[in-house]
Amino acid sequence: MPLQNTSLWQKISLPEFPALEKDLRTEAAVIGGGMAGLLTALRLRKSGIKTVVLEASRIASGQTGRTTAKITSQHGIKYTTLVKNLGREKAGQYAAANEFAINEYAALIEEKSIGCDFRRLPAYLYSRVSPDPLEEEAETAAKLGIGSRFVRATGLPFHTSGAVRFENQAQFHPLKFISGILDGLEIYENTRVLEADGSRLSTSGGTVTAEHIVFATHFPFINVPGWYFMRMHQERSYVVALESSWLPDGIYYSDDSDGLSFREANGLLLAGGGNHRTGENSAGKRWDEILQKCGELLPPHTEVMRWSAQDCMTLDGVPYIGRFAPSTENYYVATGFEKWGMASSMISAVIISGLILGRSPEWAGVFSPERFDLSASAAALATETAQSVRGLVRGMLAVPKERLEKIAPGRGGIVEYDGEKAGVYRSPDGEYHIVSAKCPHLGCQLEWNPDEKSWDCPCHGSRFDFEGNLLDNPAQEGL
Repeated sequence: MPLQNTSLWQKISLPEFPALEKDLRTEAAVIGGGMAGLLTALRLRKSGIKTVVLEASRIASGQTGRTTAKITSQHGIKYTTLVKNLGREKAGQYAAANEFAINEYAALIEEKSIGCDFRRLPAYLYSRVSPDPLEEEAETAAKLGIGSRFVRATGLPFHTSGAVRFENQAQFHPLKFISGILDGLEIYENTRVLEADGSRLSTSGGTVTAEHIVFATHFPFINVPGWYFMRMHQERSYVVALESSWLPDGIYYSDDSDGLSFREANGLLLAGGGNHRTGENSAGKRWDEILQKCGELLPPHTEVMRWSAQDCMTLDGVPYIGRFAPSTENYYVATGFEKWGMASSMISAVIISGLILGRSPEWAGVFSPERFDLSASAAALATETAQSVRGLVRGMLAVPKERLEKIAPGRGGIVEYDGEKAGVYRSPDGEYHIVSAKCPHLGCQLEWNPDEKSWDCPCHGSRFDFEGNLLDNPAQEGL
C-alpha cells in the first residue's frame, strides 16, 4: 500500500529544535518554519537583525515538505495573462523576480556547499491540444527578458502539439537544502502563535515581543486587517512517485485541464495533477486518475509513493508579498504562492528582508499586498465571495436526519447528531469518529475528502483529520 501524504523529501530527518518556554524580546519574529520563513530569517540574521522563527509543528512539515520542488519562472500561461491584466511593466517585474530567485538559490547553494541534488534544467509548458497559446506565451516571455522559445519536439514519450521551453530553470531536494541553511538560526518548534497584538505575539509557550513580525504561515491567520480570506482560496493537488523506464531530462508542466506535470527525483518519476478547490472532492480518486493517465501516456511503471499539497490562489495570479496592511507597518506577509512556492519563497525572503532593512528590490512592486485592481480582480472576487457564502449557508440549511448506520465503513459524511450537524467518519472496523461540521475559522460547513480521510473547508481551505486535529490553516484550532 503506497504511503499517502508522506513525500519523498520527508524520508530524511531534519534537526529538532526546542519549544518556546519563556517570554522573549527580539528585533524580528518570523511566524512559520517553511521555506519562506527560514529563508527570510536567514537573510535577516546575515544582516545583523536578531530574528527568531516560531513554528507550530516541525520545520518544513507543511507545504515545503509536500512540494514537487521545481524552481522555475515558467508558471503556465502566465506572462500573456499578466501583460493583459497588469501591464507590461508589472509582468516584467514578475519575470525578473522569478529569474532572480533561481539564480539566488544557485548562489546560496554554492556559497554554503549544500548537497541538495540541485540541477539546472529546461522547463517545458506543453499541450496535447492547441499550440497557439504556447506560441504567444513564448513570444511574450522572451520580450520580458526570459530565455524562452516555442518548440515542436519535447522529451516526452507521447505526442504533443508543442511546448514553451524556458532555459536555465532548476529543481532540487528542498529538505536537504533546508538542512544546509539552519546553522545559526534561532528556531522554536511546536510553538503555535495564538494571537498577534501590536508588537506582542502570544504563543503556546510564552510571549514574544518584536519590532518586526513576518507572517509566513502559508495562509495568514489574522483576518482583519488585510482581508486575505476574501482575496484567496486554496487548492489541492496530488503527486505519485513511480519507478519508471522513462525519466525526464527536464521539468514539464501541462497547459491542458487534465494534463500532468513531470520531474525526476532520486531516480524516480514524479507525476502530479488532479487539482481541485479544497473542500470540493466528494468523489475522490484523484490519485487513481493520475495513475490511469500515466498508464495511457507512459511506458510501464510501478507506484512507490504518493502525497498531496495545498496552494493559496490569489485573485490576480500574483503572490501577496510585502507589508501586511497599511495600518500595521511592522507586519509583513508572504502568501498566495499559487503552485510555485519555491521561487516565491526566495522572492519573499528578498522583499521582506529588504523592507525591514530599507532596501527593497526594483521588482517588488508587482507583489505588493496593498494592490487591488478592481477591474482585473472583480470576477475573481465575486467568485470567492459567492463560494464563502455557499459554505456558510450550507451549514445553516436543515438536512434530512440520517442514522449513523447509513455511513458505510471507511466513509465519512455530514449527519444530524444530537440536535447538531456533525461530521461522522466510520472506520473500516466500524468505529465512529464524530466531530463538529463547522470550521472554527469563520464557521463554514466542512466537506469530507475521501482521498485523504479529512474534513476540508470549501471557503478558505482549513483542513482537519477525521479525529478533528488541525492539518492546514487558516484555522488555528482543531474541531
